[in-house]
Amino acid sequence: MTAPFEALLGHELLPTPDDYRAFWQDALDEARRSSLATRAEPVDAGLATTDVFDLSFRGAGGRPVTAWLRLPRHRPHPLPAVVHANGYGAGRLSPIDDLTWSAAGYAHLVVNTHGQGGGSTGHLLDGIDDAERSYYRGVFVDTARAVEAARSLSEVDATRVAMIGNSQGGGIALGVGALVPDLVAVLAQAPFLTAAPFALQHAAQGPWTEVRRYLEEHPDRTSAVARTLSYVDGVTSARHATAPGWLSAGLADDICPPETARAATGAYAAPVAFREWPGAGHEAGGTADREAALTVLARRFG
Repeated sequence: MTAPFEALLGHELLPTPDDYRAFWQDALDEARRSSLATRAEPVDAGLATTDVFDLSFRGAGGRPVTAWLRLPRHRPHPLPAVVHANGYGAGRLSPIDDLTWSAAGYAHLVVNTHGQGGGSTGHLLDGIDDAERSYYRGVFVDTARAVEAARSLSEVDATRVAMIGNSQGGGIALGVGALVPDLVAVLAQAPFLTAAPFALQHAAQGPWTEVRRYLEEHPDRTSAVARTLSYVDGVTSARHATAPGWLSAGLADDICPPETARAATGAYAAPVAFREWPGAGHEAGGTADREAALTVLARRFG
């Protein structure tokens, strides 16, 4: 395949749309016409040291969004919070999955990405040629509202909230970091949705291949797809970052090539660190990466 994005735009990275701020402000304003209506129902997850709640709130267009809220059972003070976006197709997973963050003493809010989970695939191509109707416009707004929901909880210290995510979730984390002020950190592991022109040419497997096939079938829609991706690309998001960032990538990743995370790091408008993991694939260091992330959060939460 030729390089449709480079041929169209003449460079390797998508430019920031002129109306970027207005585009996202309109999307957030629309969501905020509905109250958050946050509700948390306890879940008997069979855990002795962690309380789990089925949390719901209103996201993009007032639609219902669900999340798992995990809290350390013994919590004498409002807690720092981690809002977590998951990978492609994963949704919020099980209430007992990924207890790392609550075990570290944090409130952990893991968002159910719209339409994902339960064996479904992702929805990257939904609205891909219409930025105003695109799937990730709604997902970014849902997750920004998740930060608002976390900050509204009495158990959470609203001044100490971080955004984290892996793969698709890493791209979402970068996006929310551009939209939500006063986060204390943004951690993005092997971020998807990043440096689209390069990723489209070099990703050997994973969601980017869906877009590549779509453009092969619909080359006349390349310009529209480029416009849509320019609003959600992790490089665009990084250009608008305000919270300190920590990005990581496996140097053998053929789903989100490490050059894409490196491009977002280079564009990042706030202090940022980038961790490369030689020999690692899309797991981007795995357990060692998670240990490093815990160190970063402990320092940022103080």
